[in-house]
Amino acid sequence: MNRKGGLFSQEPINEYISHSDPLAVKQIEKVLSIHLKQAADRPVAIVCIGTDRSTGDSLGPLVGMKLAEKRLTRFHVYGTLADPVHAVNLTEKLKTIHQDHQNPFIIAIDACLGRTKSVGSFQIGKGPLKPGAGVQKNLPEVGDVHINGIVNVSGFMEYFVLQNTRLNLVMSMSNVLAEGLLHLEKAAGWLRPHLSPIQKITGRM
Repeated sequence: MNRKGGLFSQEPINEYISHSDPLAVKQIEKVLSIHLKQAADRPVAIVCIGTDRSTGDSLGPLVGMKLAEKRLTRFHVYGTLADPVHAVNLTEKLKTIHQDHQNPFIIAIDACLGRTKSVGSFQIGKGPLKPGAGVQKNLPEVGDVHINGIVNVSGFMEYFVLQNTRLNLVMSMSNVLAEGLLHLEKAAGWLRPHLSPIQKITGRM
């Protein structure tokens, strides 16, 4: 779980998508496809951070489990209910990802707490997220693109709030986010054509 920026945060403005919006799946696909154009021909890894030991923090592993059940051909998924990526093993998992894939483009997913009006929404933006910041843990930043799932309200007794988040909300959010990522994986619009070294220098196709 990570903490969102405060009222006077200097972080760039991100896209917010409510999981209850009928067009949420399409919106997730559209926003991420724009970010993925920066990946070029780099391998894409989806890192789903969290643990099944806390209801609110299980968003990432639930998404990872749903994706892992599909036969994905373009995305490499890390973090499921059976094999979570969490505070204890995050550094080791990131090392493995970089060993398995040369210069991977990482989409990082994590649950977070936020304002009341934002609960149930996804915050999607460029750059890494900071896992554990919301519960005072010093962990490495993760991601070329981040997706924060706002599962409950921040501000007071955050461990307790996270552990007592409604499972129904987390399940609903995980279904929507996984579906959006599956649509994205099947789409071709975000792919850039592979360029030869000469084409990369001249800029010609």
